[in-house]
Amino acid sequence: MSEPVSIHEEESLGKAYDARLMRRLLGYVRPYRGSALAAVGLIIVSSLLQLVGPLATAVALDLFIRPQGAETRLSAPSRWTEAWLAAAGWEPTALEGIAAVSLVYLAALALTFVVLYLQSRIMLLMGQHIMRDLRQAIFDHLQRLPVAYFDRNPVGRLVTRVTTDVDALNEMFTAGIVSIFGDVVLLAGIVGVLFWLDWRLALVSFAILPMLTVLTLWFKVRARQSYRDVRVKIARINAFLQEHITGMSVLQLFNRERRAMAEFAAINREHRDANVQAIYYYAVYYPAVELITAVGLGLIIWYGGGEVVRGALSIGALVAFLQNAQRFYQPLSDLSDKYNILQAAMASSERIFRLLDRDPGIVSPPDAYRPSGRVAGDIEFDRVSFAYKAGEPVLEDVSFRIGAGETVAVVGHTGAGKTTLTNLLLRFYDVGSGTVRVDGVDVRQWDLETLRRSVGLVLQDVFLFSGTIGGNIRLGARGIAEDRVRWAAREAEALPFIERLPQGFETLVRERGGGLSVGQKQLIAFARALAFDPSILVLDEATSSIDTETEQAIQRALDRLLTGRTSLVIAHRLSTVQRADRILVMHKGRLREQGTHQELLARRGIYHRLYLLQYKDQEAASVA
Repeated sequence: MSEPVSIHEEESLGKAYDARLMRRLLGYVRPYRGSALAAVGLIIVSSLLQLVGPLATAVALDLFIRPQGAETRLSAPSRWTEAWLAAAGWEPTALEGIAAVSLVYLAALALTFVVLYLQSRIMLLMGQHIMRDLRQAIFDHLQRLPVAYFDRNPVGRLVTRVTTDVDALNEMFTAGIVSIFGDVVLLAGIVGVLFWLDWRLALVSFAILPMLTVLTLWFKVRARQSYRDVRVKIARINAFLQEHITGMSVLQLFNRERRAMAEFAAINREHRDANVQAIYYYAVYYPAVELITAVGLGLIIWYGGGEVVRGALSIGALVAFLQNAQRFYQPLSDLSDKYNILQAAMASSERIFRLLDRDPGIVSPPDAYRPSGRVAGDIEFDRVSFAYKAGEPVLEDVSFRIGAGETVAVVGHTGAGKTTLTNLLLRFYDVGSGTVRVDGVDVRQWDLETLRRSVGLVLQDVFLFSGTIGGNIRLGARGIAEDRVRWAAREAEALPFIERLPQGFETLVRERGGGLSVGQKQLIAFARALAFDPSILVLDEATSSIDTETEQAIQRALDRLLTGRTSLVIAHRLSTVQRADRILVMHKGRLREQGTHQELLARRGIYHRLYLLQYKDQEAASVA
């Protein structure tokens, strides 16, 4: 039995980098490693191209724009360019030189645009493919998890795994890791160029790094706590909205609108305050970064300007230093945002992989039993005990057998364990002890798909999917033709109301069957079960919300359709119970009585008391 997920799972942030999680994430990149390698290559090219502008500026200033006759020490790129021109035998005029450098600069800009476009397109496409694969993996795994898992985990939290958490990973792949890798390449290139231009001035420009480091560490700690607070508050808003919107009818019935509004206002105010606190840290951090970088640029102008005046440094080298320094400081100031992206992605991946690592528990065995022909429908419960929670048994030592083609009804007070019989038969849960057999084979040895395909189930709370009425009866099964869908609807007495609808079987069904009455939804569910032609038919309070006239029509169809099928009927309605071949009476998790309607009445036991409480008035009215 899976344990409920702690609410703190939504609030945890985890490490900013977890090598174990990153290795698993890279496993989803592996199918697209060609695209990833191409993106990495383009990142390196784009980073190198960004170094061309400052170097071209230095060459133009040193060789072609400086005053004629001015004696100064040429920068390293200018000396290299001068030597290359001499080797090529070309002595351009100042205008020709400026034009040539400008063309090189423009070509680098145009090529940078193309490279960045290709890199962005490749990474975004790869991110979309990875998101698709992750979502498919999560949904596939969710479909294989046992019903117990969904009993203990809110739907909203599971939806968040497939949507918000996957989006956080996409942001990491497209804006986090890629940007960090590109920044590292660019920073390494800039450091190399700065030392190539002048190592002393490079050391001066790096003098502000300790201040930037201290500021970034301060911001990282504060922003981490602030980010966590904002996430906690938005999680509480989501939980409050989900609960109160779902229960809006109860809210309005008991006039709790003002109370709910006051509670929501308090939660909303906490969320606002958490965001205001986060805004404060950002408002301090970014101006402080600008101030420190301005100090760094001032140091470069102060020291570098003096070197230019003394003739120890060219004006081109100084301008190139200023341009490169600005490029160097910008990635450092953006590290905080990338840190938050990476941290959020690691937390999301932790939650996603915790879900994917959840053992389904209930699966088909390797040598699963698959009958060669049609399932006969013989059911046996042999000394079955079961508990949803340890120490709180729902079934205790229950034994009975339903022969193929037999109709058996199960009655009892609420909580007696009636529906649990169905859950164990379909192996939504595994028994605690004992054995449930179908056709003499333990259900734990059956192929799950074959077992569940052989059982038609109609519940009291009918679930309809968005789509058409015909689609809800067929549920995507290609083997069910239109004629059979129509036949099933007619036999279930659903055809008359379906034909009255504007588009008949093509009428669209809104979420959870909105627009249809409870009785109409149950008729559709009944037709759905019949369309699949199951060997075993289970009706769990299936006629509880249908009027007496409709129930009588369904009963006429049941007299024909139950022939040749094993039927397990969980019901309180007298007509259904009386027609059963045998009635099982459940009381406090145990099978206390079984027999026909008349036999059980003659015993004057539990069934007789139930009859007096539930059926006597109804039967008297029917006779009258």
